[in-house]
Amino acid sequence: MLLGAVADDFTGATDLATALHGRGLRVAVVIEDRPVDAARLSGLDAVVVALKTRTAPVVDAVARSVAAVSWLRSVGAERFYVKYCSTFDSTDDGNIGPVLDAVRQQLGVDRAVVVPAFPANGRTVYRGHLFVGGDLLEHSSMRHHPLTPMTRSRLRDLLAPQTVAPITEIPLSVVRHGVDALRVALDGAEPGHLVVDAIDDSDLVAIARATAAHRLVSGGAGLALGFEGTPRDGGDVTSGPASFPTFTGRRLVVCGSASAATRAQIADAATSHPTRKVDLSAAVADPEAEAAALAAWVRGLDPDTEPVVYSVGELADVDPSGGHGSASADAVERVLSSLVRDLVTTGDPGAAVDQVIVAGGETSGAVVTALGVSALTIGPALAPGVCWSAATTDTGRDVAIVLKSGNFGALDLFSSAWGVIS
Repeated sequence: MLLGAVADDFTGATDLATALHGRGLRVAVVIEDRPVDAARLSGLDAVVVALKTRTAPVVDAVARSVAAVSWLRSVGAERFYVKYCSTFDSTDDGNIGPVLDAVRQQLGVDRAVVVPAFPANGRTVYRGHLFVGGDLLEHSSMRHHPLTPMTRSRLRDLLAPQTVAPITEIPLSVVRHGVDALRVALDGAEPGHLVVDAIDDSDLVAIARATAAHRLVSGGAGLALGFEGTPRDGGDVTSGPASFPTFTGRRLVVCGSASAATRAQIADAATSHPTRKVDLSAAVADPEAEAAALAAWVRGLDPDTEPVVYSVGELADVDPSGGHGSASADAVERVLSSLVRDLVTTGDPGAAVDQVIVAGGETSGAVVTALGVSALTIGPALAPGVCWSAATTDTGRDVAIVLKSGNFGALDLFSSAWGVIS
């Protein structure tokens, strides 16, 4: 294995794996604390460990990230990639800075680049400031995120409260001066965190080449677009579109994300698909009962439909005082994960769901955990950072699953995704 990566949520893991797969690397996503047959890893170029640590307590996030890196080292990883969201989702306490500091210490390296840029999805860094589309991060919809509201845009300002390590900004002019000049600038910078400007894919390619000898890099999935694939013969090659398994069961979309992009995708799907909103009061009072009610609704629909179950349809639904605060957010995760498990592992295989789109990082983690999945095989891409993957549940059921960051994907994703694997 050449590369071992840790991702702070499940959608981030498939986001990175999709980018690596697109570069010609043979890659698999494994789920934290799930046993994986060593033979499954044989011959892979990269393994991404999916964690659920983005909003975990700092001590917990650090411990689990360090444990994942330790495991990756034990199975042969030579380089390491700490993957976080391209919108740098975090608070003043962490978890990006503390995790990077701990992994740097663990690996014995004195510096790590910080590259959240992902131009294909509108994330760019200029003069050390993170932009979402044409807006500074602090003016984007991320300002109102219920768990990690982003009210600043300069990465130095976001990192500084999280770490005591020095933070150096590497401007675009240096990146554009060439790989050799960039390498000299990176290697000559003060040890610590090196925030690097990038506004298009060619910048990411330059950064990836300039850091080819670095044992540790960090960023969103965009940085992987500059990696050079060197597939080797033999081993467990992850499938692409030509070899992806066939799935013929029922279909389902579940959305726990409150992002503007997902809300727009729900509205688009509502014009032609059955949709139903989670009853938040019922979910908090009795999550299992609400999940059962939703499952009964899905089963009552025409098997050929593609129903959408969601928790947030408009920004007014996001109410920390009770509408969508931590208690109801936890309840929504329980409802949606229980719903998916019920419909996928139902006693009648002919009536089971075997194709699922999940929107939202926290929800994706809850769903994969509920299904008892230990590894994901990367399949056809749907959009930058979004792909189909194949998995097997702990009950032996095969399922095709999309784990979608709330902010990613085309407007019609919930309608168009199915044709890619049918």
